Amino acid sequence: MEQRRHGAGHGENAALLGREPERAVVDRLLAAVDTGESRVLVVHGVPGVGKSALLGYAEKAATGMQVLRASGVESEMELPFATLHQLCAPLLDRLPHLPAPQRTALETVFGIRADAPPERFLVGLAVLSLLSDASGERPLLCVVDDAQWVDQASLQVLGFVARRLLAESVVLLFGARERSQDLLGLPEMEVAGLRDADAHALLDSVTYGRLDQRVRERIVTETRGNPLALLELPRGLTVTQMAGGFGLLRSDTLPGRIEQSFLARIRGLPDQARLLLLIAAAEPVGDPTLVWGAAARLGVTPAEALADGTREWLSLDARVTFRHPLVRSAVYRSASKEDLRAVHLALAEVTDPKVDPDRRAWHLAAAAPAPDESVAAELERSADRAQARGGLAASAAFLQRCVALTVDPSRRAERAVAAAEATLQAGDLDTARRFADIADRNARDEFQRVRAHLVRSRITFAAGLDQEAPPLLLSAARRLEPFDMDLARETYLIAWGAAALIAAHSDSLMAISKAVKALPAPAGPPHALDLVLEGYALLVTEGRAAAAPALRRALAALADLPVGEVLKWGWVANGVSAAAWDDRAMRVLVGRVVEGVRAAGALTELPFCLTSLGIAIAWTGDFTAAAAVVAEIEDVSAATGVPIAPHVELRLNALRGREAEAEALIAATIEEVGAGGQLMGVTVAQWAAAVLYNGLGRYRQAVAAAQVCTRMAELWVSVWALPELVEAAVRAGEDEIARAALDDLADTAEPSGTDWALGVLARSRALLSDGAAAEELHREAVERLGRTELRPELARAHLLYGEFLRRNRRQAEARERLRTAYDMFAAMGMEAFAERAHRELLATGESVRKRAVDVSSSEELTPQERQIALLVREGLTNPEIGTRLFISPRTVEWHLRKVFTKLSITSRRQLRDVLPPTEHALTAR
Repeated sequence: MEQRRHGAGHGENAALLGREPERAVVDRLLAAVDTGESRVLVVHGVPGVGKSALLGYAEKAATGMQVLRASGVESEMELPFATLHQLCAPLLDRLPHLPAPQRTALETVFGIRADAPPERFLVGLAVLSLLSDASGERPLLCVVDDAQWVDQASLQVLGFVARRLLAESVVLLFGARERSQDLLGLPEMEVAGLRDADAHALLDSVTYGRLDQRVRERIVTETRGNPLALLELPRGLTVTQMAGGFGLLRSDTLPGRIEQSFLARIRGLPDQARLLLLIAAAEPVGDPTLVWGAAARLGVTPAEALADGTREWLSLDARVTFRHPLVRSAVYRSASKEDLRAVHLALAEVTDPKVDPDRRAWHLAAAAPAPDESVAAELERSADRAQARGGLAASAAFLQRCVALTVDPSRRAERAVAAAEATLQAGDLDTARRFADIADRNARDEFQRVRAHLVRSRITFAAGLDQEAPPLLLSAARRLEPFDMDLARETYLIAWGAAALIAAHSDSLMAISKAVKALPAPAGPPHALDLVLEGYALLVTEGRAAAAPALRRALAALADLPVGEVLKWGWVANGVSAAAWDDRAMRVLVGRVVEGVRAAGALTELPFCLTSLGIAIAWTGDFTAAAAVVAEIEDVSAATGVPIAPHVELRLNALRGREAEAEALIAATIEEVGAGGQLMGVTVAQWAAAVLYNGLGRYRQAVAAAQVCTRMAELWVSVWALPELVEAAVRAGEDEIARAALDDLADTAEPSGTDWALGVLARSRALLSDGAAAEELHREAVERLGRTELRPELARAHLLYGEFLRRNRRQAEARERLRTAYDMFAAMGMEAFAERAHRELLATGESVRKRAVDVSSSEELTPQERQIALLVREGLTNPEIGTRLFISPRTVEWHLRKVFTKLSITSRRQLRDVLPPTEHALTAR
């Protein structure tokens, strides 16, 4: 490669000197689009190491591809979706091609329309669809440079998109100084310094004469082969300074040394040229009109500002850009406070308040030398707009600065509460606590202090399910009563839910429930929240019999619960149908909630709602459908980064009787969630263990697991474990334990009056009865459970009835019941229970041919392939499936081709013949 001197090394050849391995990586990424695949790469390294040069190489090498480019700007980090808008702006004419919810989400965050703030993962899905649609015409190269300065909303969306790309012919490249949390786990390549030989060659290209060998070695060593450092540090030094090494900068961080090198040369520019550079550094958009408008207000003229040397640092074409981001940061950080305020004020004055009110407000805030109510009010309005576009972090940033500029203490307290709430929503718990403390210190009345206390309680709950949250929330709810009864009731319900999830807080649960009972009756017809509160309070204080009527009224009210309410406290209300033993309401209500949450794009909430749906479906024995829900939970959890306990998978493995898988998952869950004091997770795991061991006929182990479960102060799953304890204890010869469990079961089941509750109760009572009474109870159990969709429970009722008949030497009748149970278990895939029924059949003297437990022909499919196949069989289109699973339609088609190959079919219609039937999985659309 030809070496050049006197600054020529800034050209493309010098920038890519020694970068053959890195260029080869980029070349392979670009080649992948020819096979219809997508690729993602995070290029990271210290400033000046050549990341931008590699991204530029990719852009030039992307022949035949459409190139989309965006760069993060440090001063624009608080403006929501700013970088995303840069990247997607050339594709906005394609918005009509997107499904309506996705189109609305993008139009909202880009300010094209006013609508409810979209969930950020819905925005991510919309961007994925937009890129997929565009890549259908021409492969895409998307370049996002300076990712460390990309606004948080954009980076979260882009991280989501990067994880979902697969078969769209899209290459997504990030350049960043260090790996961001939002980009962790993505393919990455660190760009390190040049090898010594290349570093020496690059240093030679920008130096006169011969350097002392020791000085040369020092420069190469201290710069660690950083190309920009090698190019910049020698500039401005005389030949003698370079030769002796006396002019080298003191040891410091490399970015700082490079910036100092830039500044040493910039100081030689005329005053107006330096001021123009500062204006350009403070203006994030790179709009020449704004830059020159602000310059004119500060008395800067083009003739003087564009003196010799200015264009070396700044490009003033269609967009104002710096030759290197470190130039921008060096100019901005070295400016005096007075100069910065003057520049930001000038930029605010030339920014149109109608076109770009948020940037104008941010400039005004930066220009304010002291608290200023008018500027604080502008920031407050900007926070509202950011919230409406779904920019939670931006809203929090505006409000935080707003608090600092607020003069009146009372108003500062109000704004500090809002800042704490927005910051909590954005996930910065430490900063949220700080603003809650500011609100408390500045509060001028009790209501302000109570609101500060409430947000601090919510922060504690969000930080983890620890013992402090329920008492804090209870205290906040009580203090809210004189000021806002609706908010107080909502806080009571959340406090109740928090206490119900934590084993250590049965006392808190009782205290909360008593406080709820003492509340005055709501004015007017009770809201769903009021009914849920009433039912739960009675459940704890007076028992199931007293709570049953209230729980039934709550169920009716929850049928039409708006999604907004679901997102605030719906997770607490999910237990109403379980407490009422209403299996149909459980499936219908949870299914409706899931569809509403899906439609709203509230993916953070979706895994929890899907968990409730999966448990409800597993009760029906539709394991194919439940497995599809497990796959969807995993998809959403991976996409959002929200971990979720494997409740549905635990239930499925236990019912299927897959011993090794079930035991491993049970042990891992108990260890993980038990350490965090999460009562619900431990209870579900012990319930699963009891079911598993009852199926395997290991009754003493089933007794131990069920006893652990039923001793917990949990209100739903621990009740479901009572029938398991009765059955296991009877078979283990522990009748006293069985009778105590039966009494508890009767207390919870009888008040509901549902076939589910009374059927399970009759089945359990039959185990502790004899003769005609036992037979009558077995018949009642079969009859009642036969009127439900709870096929596993019905099959178990047949099994227990058959076992009773065999023990009473009524072999022919026993064979009929046991054969029914066996066939049902085998058809559902309940392997352990099927084997138990098979052993009983053999004991009756019947030579029964062992039937293969139902194993789907789709077993060889991956979970996602099976999920896609089921959705296709139900008639969903590829775009609809992509929306459901957070992948592009082209990726759906890619998976579907693999499904066809594995199942040896050629059409979507044939899926009906090769997949097992499912009744509940994904029918709601």
